[in-house]
Amino acid sequence: MRLNYISDAIGLILMDVGLMTFIPIIVALYYHEWTCVLAFFAAGILSVALGDILHKSDKRCNDLDALNDIKRSEALVVASLAWILFGLIASVPFLFNGFSFIDSLFEAVSGITTTGATILTSFDVPKSLLFWRSFIQWLGGMGIIILFIAILPQFAVAGRQMFFAESPGPTEEKLTPRIKNTAKALWVVYTVLTALCAICLWAAGMHPFDCICNAMSTLSAGGFSPNPESIGGYHSNLIICIISVFMFIAGASFMVQSKVLTKFDPRLFWKSEEFRLYAKVIVCVSALLALVLYFQNNFSFLHSIQASFYQVLSLATSTGSSSENYQLWSLDAKLILFVSMFISSCSGSAGGGVKMVRWLLIWKYLKNEVYRILHPNAVLSIKIDRVVVPTNVVKQTIFYVFAYFIIFVMSALLISAIENNIIIGTCSAITSLGDIGPVLGYVIGPMGNYSSLSFWTKIIFIFNMLIGRLEIIPFLVLFRKESWKVK
Repeated sequence: MRLNYISDAIGLILMDVGLMTFIPIIVALYYHEWTCVLAFFAAGILSVALGDILHKSDKRCNDLDALNDIKRSEALVVASLAWILFGLIASVPFLFNGFSFIDSLFEAVSGITTTGATILTSFDVPKSLLFWRSFIQWLGGMGIIILFIAILPQFAVAGRQMFFAESPGPTEEKLTPRIKNTAKALWVVYTVLTALCAICLWAAGMHPFDCICNAMSTLSAGGFSPNPESIGGYHSNLIICIISVFMFIAGASFMVQSKVLTKFDPRLFWKSEEFRLYAKVIVCVSALLALVLYFQNNFSFLHSIQASFYQVLSLATSTGSSSENYQLWSLDAKLILFVSMFISSCSGSAGGGVKMVRWLLIWKYLKNEVYRILHPNAVLSIKIDRVVVPTNVVKQTIFYVFAYFIIFVMSALLISAIENNIIIGTCSAITSLGDIGPVLGYVIGPMGNYSSLSFWTKIIFIFNMLIGRLEIIPFLVLFRKESWKVK
């Protein structure tokens, strides 16, 4: 482990995080929120100064080629530490506005990991702080390291290791031979879709400030909204439909979307085996929930379809916003919603969770094993989109899913014991690890918040949010002894 490489990479990232922190100052100046101007300025200066110190700590790494031979293990450490430090910097504006350290860190980490769980008991806070919540979700949705790969010349070659360290999915698909161009293409698609969502919401009658905040939170699959009643607080079926469409887009692979836009061929969506499964599962589970709402909750036909599709999509893509208070729905409806938390979005999307491609791999692996019992000499392979998946990738996927559920069970038991409530324990464990946000229960439900939970529950929640966003592997590397053998 070469500490000079790690400090240089993190230093570069922190300096640019600091520059991003200055952007909300424009909003604070517009609304004459002088305390927030100072808060964002302090956070930006802190980040830039710390980054500069780390970047200049070893002069051997200050040229453009210094990071080109960064190793995969070093990139994993950089990804983990960068997200932890990003969370600390993002918490500074909340500290300036009177929140405790743990609550500030909770809200910040919930934002950058696009979880959307909040400790706000009142939304009577500065506009610029509400903007900051959505903005850090937007930055975290595509990934801060992917952003800096696109804009920093130092990551021109090293970007490949950094790119897959931040999003260590079961495949290493890229759009172009140069990973830097891939990162740029992803951010272009992401930015254009965010702008399009904001324009659609503005055309539907939403206030411009809310349009921008909700658009950033929707495309990032984050769920933070400036409205205390989430999307349902706007009381507009058109707005709910618009958000539903863009949530579905946020849960689909931006890699595939970029290919569709580049080649002007929408059929590429359906050629993706993962996207087909994603669309079919969402439709089937939504239809089942719609039937329950229609027959058990006496919803009208159209209302049951709209409400079921929105909430299943919101939980499956880990967005976590709500169109209404589903805590009031029947037990069967809430059980379906609980199952929806495990569906997950596509790999390469802004959504969290296990990712649909992993479920697809596990399913095909189980089918092969059953077939091999009947035909022991059969030579079988797993293919996705007609491409054979390497054996090591299948093993990594099995390990990931196993680790995911081990962490889920341990977190659920710990939180249940701390809070003396098994519903809070189970729901908050999956909502934090899957970066979903508000789920079931009156305390942490769609109209609730996490402010009343204990200190230790919030600590577990913060840990789960970070490990869920980084998809476990990079975070686990930090706890390996050999990762810290300094060279």
